[in-house]
Amino acid sequence: MSDIKNDPEQSLVNGALGLTGEAGEVADIIKKHQFHGHDLDVQELKKELGDVLWYIACCASALNIDLNEIGVANIEKLKERYPNGFTKEDSLNRKE
Repeated sequence: MSDIKNDPEQSLVNGALGLTGEAGEVADIIKKHQFHGHDLDVQELKKELGDVLWYIACCASALNIDLNEIGVANIEKLKERYPNGFTKEDSLNRKE
């Protein structure tokens, strides 16, 4: 097995798999709050969101992409998709 820190492909795989796991933990906290009657544990959610951010950073690093570049690209994509701001109607009628 190769060293993740020195192997971008392994770092990317680790980041992607870690991201899915941590995103699931975020979703589970919210699910338990919404449907099981648990109090929303904001501190635990904060920790899990930090883990999500860590794995996003791992993926970005493996691809030599700056996190700011990812954010800006996403904003530009959404501006193009929803030039007047997001609406449910525009989302339902969006052309792929």
